[in-house]
Amino acid sequence: MRLQGKKIAILMEGDYYEKEIFYYEHRFPEEGAELHFLTRLWGQNSLIFKGHEWQVPFECRESFEDMDDETLRSFSAIIVPSAIVADRLRYTEDVNRISPAAAFLQRAFAEKSIIKGIICHGLWLTSPIAEVVQGRRLTCHNNLIGDAKNYGAVYTDEDVVVDGDLVTGRTGGHCHLFARRIIDMLSER
Repeated sequence: MRLQGKKIAILMEGDYYEKEIFYYEHRFPEEGAELHFLTRLWGQNSLIFKGHEWQVPFECRESFEDMDDETLRSFSAIIVPSAIVADRLRYTEDVNRISPAAAFLQRAFAEKSIIKGIICHGLWLTSPIAEVVQGRRLTCHNNLIGDAKNYGAVYTDEDVVVDGDLVTGRTGGHCHLFARRIIDMLSER
């Protein structure tokens, strides 16, 4: 149980990649981590999201909205998963403000003690806060290489890339390699 006492948050929304989320749901707790799936609940007690491939329902009961700094710092890692999750989380009612999810991620990036994990299309969530990846080495889905370069990031052609407190994975199909790297980093802390 190498991750006993560690908390990991995974951001959630509709059109998630089932294989990836189901893997995390088992793999991180297997190492002893306390796992939390966070979303924007829109004033509800819970929301049910459907997966991208098989429309599998997933209930989410925790929100990142209005999370205080102490609670944010209690997480050892925050993960932005693949598929369409990040695109949905980019939604904002006020076009003059970044989305609550992007604001939450920006706050997480300000905390160097938190590992930030972004895999595949999860990189979309950094588009309104590109400064958090500017000048940093990362990988992403081949469809987002142009986006990464436009954000000022240094695209690296590898399946998993670590740049300090940032871990990136190429696709949801690489979630096992991505999770392994995060587990190894957390167990060394």
